[in-house]
Amino acid sequence: MIEIDGSEGEGGGQVLRTSLALSIVTGQPFRLFNIRAGRDKPGLGKQHLACVRAAQQISNAEVTGDEVGSRDLLFAPQGTFPGKYRFSVGSAGSAALVLQTVLYPLLLADTESFVSIEGGTHNASAPPLDFVQHAFLPLLRRMGADVLHSAERLGFFPAGGGLTHTRITPWGRREPLMLHDRGAVELRAVAYVASLPDHVAQRELNIVRRHLNVDRLSIEAPRTMGPGNALCVYADSDHVTEVVTAFGKRGKAAESVAKEAVREMKDYLKSEAPVGEHLADQLLLPMALGAGGSFRTLPPSLHTTTNISVIRRFMERRIDVREDDGAYIVEVAGSAGS
Repeated sequence: MIEIDGSEGEGGGQVLRTSLALSIVTGQPFRLFNIRAGRDKPGLGKQHLACVRAAQQISNAEVTGDEVGSRDLLFAPQGTFPGKYRFSVGSAGSAALVLQTVLYPLLLADTESFVSIEGGTHNASAPPLDFVQHAFLPLLRRMGADVLHSAERLGFFPAGGGLTHTRITPWGRREPLMLHDRGAVELRAVAYVASLPDHVAQRELNIVRRHLNVDRLSIEAPRTMGPGNALCVYADSDHVTEVVTAFGKRGKAAESVAKEAVREMKDYLKSEAPVGEHLADQLLLPMALGAGGSFRTLPPSLHTTTNISVIRRFMERRIDVREDDGAYIVEVAGSAGS
C-alpha cells in the first residue's frame, strides 16, 4: 500500500488525480491522507469526488473515504475495464480534470473507450477546452496516442452544464516527445461571452489588439446554462501551441480580464521556451507512461514538481530538471515497453 500525504507540495487535487491514474495503470493500491489540508475547504470537493468515482468505475476499485469532505481515501483497483462511460461532476467543476484522471488507464487498455463528461469546460484553475484541444492533445498525438475530444455544450462557472465527448483508442507505438524550440509564432484570440453583452468581448479584444501583435480576433457567443466569459489567447508556432486563458466574473472589468491574459502571454513569449507552465505539468505523465523524451520550459511550477514526486512514488522513472540559459530542460525516461 502506497501512503501519500496529500498536504505536501501543491497540496491540492493534482496529487489525487495523478495517484488515481497511476494506481490503476500499475495495479498498486494507495492511501491518500491529509487531503487538501491547507485549503479553505479541506478534504474532497465535488469535483475531486467525481474523479474518484470515475476512476472507481473504470477499475472496479474498492474504495473507502469517497465522500465530500473526506480527508482520507483508500483506493484499490481491480484492473482496467474499457467501455462506454458517462460521468457527471454534479457542479460547474472541470470536465477536463475528470478526463485527466481516466485518460491514461483507458489509453493503455486493450480496446477502445468512449467517455462523456458533464461539467464545466471553462473553469479557472483547470485546463479549459481550448487548452486541451489545441495545446495538449496535439502533443499527445505526437507521442502516438489517438484521442478525439469535442464539446457538445460549453459550461462556465457557476452554472456548469457543459458536455464533452472523448474517444480513446488503445495506445499503439509510443513515440518520444522532443520539444526544445518553438519556431515562428502567430497570435490569435477568442473571447467567449455567454449570455453577456457583446461589448464585453469587444473591450477585451481591444486590449489584446493594443498590446499584442495578434493575427486574428474572434468572438464566440455559445448558448449555455448560465452567463460566462473567458478570453483565450493562442500562440500557434511551428512545433507547439500555447493557450493562456483569463476568466471574467461579476465585478471584474473586461479590461482587467484582458490585461491578465496579455501579461501571461507576454511572459511566455519573452521566455522563448516552447512549453508553458501549465503544459509542462500535463506532459509529465504521458511521457513517463510512453516513450519519454525532453522539453524546454519555464521555471517549474509547484504543480509540476508535485506531479514529479507523485509519479516517482508509483513508477521507477528518471525525471530530471535542469536550468538551461534562463529556461529549464525536463527529461523523462519512458516505459521499457514503449
